[in-house]
Amino acid sequence: MMIRPTTTALVALITLSSTTTTTAFHTPSNTRIISSTTLFSTPPERTTDQPPKPPLFTLVKRVAVAGATGRTGKLVVQQLLSQNVPVLALVRDTDKAMSAFDPTNELLTIRKTDLGSKDDVITAIQEGEGVDCAMWCATGFSDAPDQSIWDKVSAIFGFATNSQGSIDAVGLPALGEALAKSPKRTLNANGSDKSAPLPKVVMLSSAGVTRPDWTDEKKSALEGCAGIPIVRLNPFGILGVKKQSEEELRNCGTEYTIFRPGGLNDKWPKNSRPIFSQGDVAVGRINREDVATILVDLLSTPEATGKTFEGVSIANSDGYYPPAESLSVALDRLILDKDGVSEDVARATYAIMQQLLPGEKQAAAELAMGQTYEQLDKEEIGRLGARGTEEAPIVKTA
Repeated sequence: MMIRPTTTALVALITLSSTTTTTAFHTPSNTRIISSTTLFSTPPERTTDQPPKPPLFTLVKRVAVAGATGRTGKLVVQQLLSQNVPVLALVRDTDKAMSAFDPTNELLTIRKTDLGSKDDVITAIQEGEGVDCAMWCATGFSDAPDQSIWDKVSAIFGFATNSQGSIDAVGLPALGEALAKSPKRTLNANGSDKSAPLPKVVMLSSAGVTRPDWTDEKKSALEGCAGIPIVRLNPFGILGVKKQSEEELRNCGTEYTIFRPGGLNDKWPKNSRPIFSQGDVAVGRINREDVATILVDLLSTPEATGKTFEGVSIANSDGYYPPAESLSVALDRLILDKDGVSEDVARATYAIMQQLLPGEKQAAAELAMGQTYEQLDKEEIGRLGARGTEEAPIVKTA
């Protein structure tokens, strides 16, 4: 079912750069660059005076958004439309989509799509009138206050599976396959005269997906990220589902970027400084709106292509830590997936990231499911009980 509009129309892990900005993530005219160490890949020569990026609508023809009516997907669609980018919204419920968006917007096409059907996903892209890139926002983790943790986890699980199995493992690689043979999207990389490929598929994943498979020694050494509630409990094996889906995307033959945000928290200050890292050792918070902004910006960031990275944010208190004007400098320092992140780099990164945790105790492994950092500081019990005794009705919603 296709609904069309009725009218026309990131030891140097952290790059703390930039001065005052007026918008969230745009190309800088003046950026102070902090040199990286040999722990990280050496970035190409660049100048601090860079030409501005072209508008996004000149770099894409149409973006397919899977999970367009989800809490993050909806923000992604809204940001794309606000930048005059045509969107193909792949949804389960067209009525919900019609309520979430303006169906008369000439830039928006809504299509009911079974993300658990490879054929339906490929057909949707092929019929999508110029779709040349896609955003996977179909699942994610949240600590927003309007749902219990377990309701959220159950909902994620229910949406991530159907009778045939994980839709992530089916629909996500199908997006990649459908776009693999389409013309490459390119843009000159940061400070370079040479064009570099842009991602065709951007995946919203989650920090923590590899941690259940770590060795006991690594879990003990990196307890501050391996012992957090979602990893310790891993209900329904949801982290394994996301890990499998990432692998499927990496192997599908198309240009991609995988972004793993930390805890999505709508009360955390938005328009804050994102901190990117690799090795799956990041723990912290990030506002959902900032996640959506990052996802959209990745579509025009060649430095992100072929990379998997995590992201949390430093609260922009009193304007001291605004987001950098561009993601390019930070992401240029990250390592390509094909080169791999060494254990030394991952553990050095962990040592830094643990200092950026919210709260005073900075002891993420002491948290119970449903307990905030602030409650931990005050020695208050979270809404699901004390750590190790969390009570939650686990109901499969598939």
